Amino acid sequence: AVVSTQSTGRGLNYEEMSRWDTCGGRTYFFPKINTIYTGVPKTGCSNWIEALLRAEGELKGQLDPQKVRKVHGGLSGRHRLGASGSILKTYTNEDLDKAFSFAVVRNPWTRMVSGFRDKVSSEETQGGSFRGIGKGIVRMMRNITDERELDKLYPTFSEFARWLVIKQAHGSVDGHFAPQWKTLCTPRVKYDMVVPLEFSAKLIKTVWAQTGVKDIPILSSYDKTSDPRIQSSALKAKQWLMEIESETIEKLYKIYEADFLMMNYSNFTDPNFPLPLHGRNLNL
Repeated sequence: AVVSTQSTGRGLNYEEMSRWDTCGGRTYFFPKINTIYTGVPKTGCSNWIEALLRAEGELKGQLDPQKVRKVHGGLSGRHRLGASGSILKTYTNEDLDKAFSFAVVRNPWTRMVSGFRDKVSSEETQGGSFRGIGKGIVRMMRNITDERELDKLYPTFSEFARWLVIKQAHGSVDGHFAPQWKTLCTPRVKYDMVVPLEFSAKLIKTVWAQTGVKDIPILSSYDKTSDPRIQSSALKAKQWLMEIESETIEKLYKIYEADFLMMNYSNFTDPNFPLPLHGRNLNL
């Protein structure tokens, strides 16, 4: 279930030395534990950053789950790579290449559903944080321009799916909805571990063993069950994707095809969806 970048990077030609200086601001370096982490949106990155800050000794206790998004601000800012950060002014590529590096990825279908639910849906527990985008989807898909009417409306998943197809064909979308490979630093770097989110509860001990710190619990998601096959985003993905016309499904798959191939993930029609094809036999 631990995916090495050698196996996920089929067809990729890696640099002889990892070029961490080419990574963006979603990649972090924690010098005390000598660890690099790339936080792909909608793969539990807020929870992983929170845990890494505790491992680094910069958080003394676990954050309130309702406040975990604070880790994307000043708490983690000085650990970011990228042109605007200070890490690359202090550490060279040679220094960073000696660090343990990892990223967490997720089945593209459940990630897409999670992005919809968290950012633009009407769900009271988590939806609507990208309200402007949500209203923009309704405006485009229903041709509604009255702002007072838009304030009351939220897109359906079908509208969101068709909007993704349109937006990807005419440019880019927010990183929470974009393919995961666009956030990962491959092939300019080779990660030591790529952890499927579906197995992160089991594999987090392997991550901590590499960092040399004691086991630190990671904040849980909205789902109470640890079996990814029956978590709400997986069940909703199966239901909602089957309700969308096949032409849209095919176009969506093409958008995320590189993620599916690089990470070897199952389709929503697979009995073991959303598990990686190579990890289907891991006991949950």
